[in-house]
Amino acid sequence: MAVWYAARTMGWPAKAVIAAVLLAVLLVAAVPVALLAGVVMMLLGHIAGGLALFGASVLAAAAAVVIAGLSGVRHLRRLAGQRGYRVVQLRRGDYRSG
Repeated sequence: MAVWYAARTMGWPAKAVIAAVLLAVLLVAAVPVALLAGVVMMLLGHIAGGLALFGASVLAAAAAVVIAGLSGVRHLRRLAGQRGYRVVQLRRGDYRSG
């Protein structure tokens, strides 16, 4: 195993960010299913339960997206603050394409 490989393996903060992103994606993907289940519940007469199911799924998905975003930004700032991580500051003229 090469020496650089040990330095490039993910630590637990990176794995936690990936887990948070996967949870957010799964919860966002579950919102249409919750909508369908809520509509079925409302058709069967459980109006409050159907609305609560859909509302709770939307709130859970939104909270997961916010948590994943914040933890990702924090992890990226921690990576950029390391001494060996090279970040280049662009000048105003570097943004023009031609």
